[in-house]
Amino acid sequence: MHKLRKYIIQNLSSLFISIFTPLFSIASVVFLIKLATFTAVIKLTIWEMTKLYLFTIPELLFFTIPVAFFIAATLSLYKLSNDNEIVVLFSLGIKPSYLVKVLLGPALLVSTVLFFNFFVLFPHTKILSGNYISYKKSEAQFNLSASEFGNSFGDWLLYLGKENKDGTFSQVFLFNKKKKEEILIAAKNAKLINDSGILRLKLTDGQGYSYSKESLTQINFKTMLINNTMDTHLTPYRSTLDYWTSSERARPKRNMLITDTLLSLFPVLSLFLVVSLGVVHARHQKSFIYLFLFLGVAVFYGSIMALKEPLEFYAIPVIIVTWLIGTYTIYRKTVAKRF
Repeated sequence: MHKLRKYIIQNLSSLFISIFTPLFSIASVVFLIKLATFTAVIKLTIWEMTKLYLFTIPELLFFTIPVAFFIAATLSLYKLSNDNEIVVLFSLGIKPSYLVKVLLGPALLVSTVLFFNFFVLFPHTKILSGNYISYKKSEAQFNLSASEFGNSFGDWLLYLGKENKDGTFSQVFLFNKKKKEEILIAAKNAKLINDSGILRLKLTDGQGYSYSKESLTQINFKTMLINNTMDTHLTPYRSTLDYWTSSERARPKRNMLITDTLLSLFPVLSLFLVVSLGVVHARHQKSFIYLFLFLGVAVFYGSIMALKEPLEFYAIPVIIVTWLIGTYTIYRKTVAKRF
C-alpha cells in the first residue's frame, strides 16, 4: 500500500508541476504588464521592478496553486483510469475511499501553505509593495522631460528647455497662478535635489516676476531654492493580527478574508469531486473531463463572489457545507456506487 500511495503521489506531483508552471508564468506576465504602467509616473530600474515583482509572488501563488492542484489531482486519476490501472486497483479490493485518503495528505499540505500565505505573508508584502511605490514617488526620479509642456513641481508648472549631460537643466521657466497674483520665474540652469524626501529645485542666474492688480515686482537672483515636500503616505505595519483587525479598509479586507479562506480550503473541499471526475471506465464512459474541470472551478469561485457580500462571514460555513454535500452526492452516485 505504501508503494501504491507513493505511485499516485508521484503522478500527482509531475502533473502539478507541468500545470502550475504555465499558470504561474501567465499570471507573472499579466502582473509585469501592469507593473510597466508605473514607469509612466516614476522611473524604475530593472532591480526595482524585480523587487516589486517579488512582493507579488505570494499573491500570484495563491491564485495559481489551488487551481493547479485541483486540475493535477483530477488528471492524475484520469490518466490511471485510461491506463486501466484504477480498474485493477478496484478488482484487488481497494475501495474508492482509499483514493480520497491518499489525496487528503497533499491537499492538507497545500491548504496549510495557502492559509499561511494569505494570512501571514500577504499583509507583509502588500504593505511593503505599497510603501515602496509611495517612497519611489517621493524621490527625485520623476520623468521630467525637456522641451515638453506638462511638467509640474508641486504647485508650479515647469518647463525645461534642455537636459544637460550632468543631469541639470537649462532654460527653465516656472509659473504659479494664485488667487491674487501670478508668479513667473526664469532661470538659466536648474538642478533637482532630493534631501530625505524633500525635493529642492535649485535655480541659478535668473529673474522672478510677481504680478497682481496693485503691482508688478521683479527680482534678480544668483541662486534660488524652491522646496516641495512630497506626500509618501507610508502605511504602518505592526503585526499580522493588527492588519486584519484594524478598521482601515475594513470592508475590502473582510471580503478578502472570506475569499482567501475558502480558496485555501478548496483543495481539501474538492477531493470528492476530484475522484468523481478522475475515476472513469475507459471503455464504457465518455468523459468531458476538461469541461467539468472548468465548471467545477467556475461554480466554486462564482459561489464565493455571489455570497460574500450578502452573507459576509456566514458565507464560509454555507459554502463549505453545501459544497461538501453536493460533491459527496456526486461521488456516491458516480464512483462509490459503481466501484
